[in-house]
Amino acid sequence: MKFIKETVRATFVKRPNRFQGYVHYEGETIMVHVPNTGRVQEILLPGTTVILRKEDNPNRKTAFSLIAGYKGEALINIDSQIPNKVVEEALQMGMIEKLRKYPIIKREKFYGKSRFDFLLENEAGEKYYLEVKGVTLEKDGMASFPDAPTVRGARHVEELMEVKKEGHGAGV
Repeated sequence: MKFIKETVRATFVKRPNRFQGYVHYEGETIMVHVPNTGRVQEILLPGTTVILRKEDNPNRKTAFSLIAGYKGEALINIDSQIPNKVVEEALQMGMIEKLRKYPIIKREKFYGKSRFDFLLENEAGEKYYLEVKGVTLEKDGMASFPDAPTVRGARHVEELMEVKKEGHGAGV
């Protein structure tokens, strides 16, 4: 996946709420959009080098979105939309071996009370519901989800178990 928009480096300052952050960029402290409602507290620490994506919508309150941050040498994505784009591209290219048998890819499909990121199907009518989660929490080399309590995430897992009981494929 390639970024179409320009990206730049900045230094993280603070995050007063879920969608707003402040960074030091080109000699100024500026407000940026944070496209992740999770805590992301082990990445967004004062002084951390972060990656900003330049936005071109003149109606936005901010000129940049904070899309990633460094934890040591590792660059960790925090833009909650990027994992879905990466997975969709991988599905289209047949890069996920277990899911190659589902060439029909549908986005944002409902099952029960949940909307899942993908419904995959094949010509035989087999279905596979797939929920994509971006992981920002890491401890001792192990990635974990979620980094904050999430009722929606728990409901997704419960509904995916129901999908399996009905004989369909399901995964996170």
